[in-house]
Amino acid sequence: MTTAAHPQKNKVITASELRAQMAELEAEKQALLESRRAKAEGSMRDVAEEFTRGHLSREELDEVRKKIRHAVDHGMFEVMVMRFPSSLCTDKGRAINNALPNWPDTLPLKAHELYGAWERLAKPAGYHLRAYIIDFPNGMPGDVGLFLNWAA
Repeated sequence: MTTAAHPQKNKVITASELRAQMAELEAEKQALLESRRAKAEGSMRDVAEEFTRGHLSREELDEVRKKIRHAVDHGMFEVMVMRFPSSLCTDKGRAINNALPNWPDTLPLKAHELYGAWERLAKPAGYHLRAYIIDFPNGMPGDVGLFLNWAA
């Protein structure tokens, strides 16, 4: 093969062309990241919507029972039965973070229903339910964990 047949083969790519290629690759990468971010944000909105307006399902209660059974089988006296963003609480988790007596009133619907089930069924049987802020991303309250405890 001669270089005349493939004139591009020996052509040196200019710095400007190389920067343009890099910019195009970066734009594709940013578009992909934005698409993933939007999808994750939409998913989180759906979860938040379901958590604040949906009701506690039989499957979710069955999952709580499984968590308790697993904890007992492993010699534990406490298990986290629910986790959700503190931003879903009416006060963004302030009452939970400060262990205020009214913290149950601030819970989103599903968590409030779990609290009600505990109050009706488990509390009279000697179980305790506690709520904690379990992480602090960037120094701000993150997720709430509801913990069921059966230690004496």
